[in-house]
Amino acid sequence: MSEALHIVCPNCGGVNRVPAERLGQHPKCGKCKQPLFQGKALPVDAEMFTKQLQRSDIPLLVDFWAPWCGPCRMMAPAFEQAAARLEPQVRLLKLNTEENQQIAAQFGIRSIPTMILFANGREVDRMSGALDANSIANWTRQVLRKV
Repeated sequence: MSEALHIVCPNCGGVNRVPAERLGQHPKCGKCKQPLFQGKALPVDAEMFTKQLQRSDIPLLVDFWAPWCGPCRMMAPAFEQAAARLEPQVRLLKLNTEENQQIAAQFGIRSIPTMILFANGREVDRMSGALDANSIANWTRQVLRKV
């Protein structure tokens, strides 16, 4: 029997157990019946960010951004494209630092956009500055190979 992973539903926040080999088979949430993966970045507030970080067994790539930030807006489409490439092995989250200043301060965000890659609930690497989709996906995969 394969390892079951805990996956936090991006819609209702329910925690689901999904066999690792079934991640790519479009699993649905047992609570709300919505897809657990949608191939796009998930905007999160502090509560959903914390739940994803504490309860999800897959790596998280978090884009710390703000609506007034030009480079953040320029990178947004690339981050979406990277989500389509990296899910379901990695969940991509977008955290608005203006609305979630305490989380941004907790992680020492000094410039935006900053992406932080988390694995097993802890930070494994970070990258500041706008990147294209290929660079985001390649950087993420390269870091995760070392974890």
